[in-house]
Amino acid sequence: MIYTEQLILTEPNQDDFDRYFAINADPQNNLYNPSGAMKYEAAISNFGNIIRHWQEHKFGVWSVAEKKNPKYIIGFGGLNYKQYANHLRLNLGYRFDKDFWGKGYATELAVMAIEFGFNRLVENEIYALVRPSNLSSIRVLEKSGLELFSELNDVENEANSLVFRIENKPIND
Repeated sequence: MIYTEQLILTEPNQDDFDRYFAINADPQNNLYNPSGAMKYEAAISNFGNIIRHWQEHKFGVWSVAEKKNPKYIIGFGGLNYKQYANHLRLNLGYRFDKDFWGKGYATELAVMAIEFGFNRLVENEIYALVRPSNLSSIRVLEKSGLELFSELNDVENEANSLVFRIENKPIND
């Protein structure tokens, strides 16, 4: 369990699936997702992948709750290994229930995930994929220190996704 100023980040378990599905099945929470709202079968598969990633790597996407209401999951986010074309990358991702947008939670999560990736996992780079039309998420990534790195043609008949990156650079004395 990890605490930030306003959030509690926990390893997801099967009890979290209903909130995972509710958040990902809501079209408003998926405005920038070319696949749209997630179907039940896809949610089962994706949530299973989240659980497996934790089992294999001992880290992954967290269940996110507010400190003031720790039993209610407001989103999911964190780090996982993801294939970008032919490169395996440490990927930062997040999705919050629309009722919790605009509160700084995505930035707070992203900053903690980056700190975790660099300090606990001792990784050198962290990446994030974002749709070019998702200006709010782009701002979150930029505020968290990521910079535009490249583009990725990952969705047929859609604009390329933007690839953001942050490097773990040593501090020079």
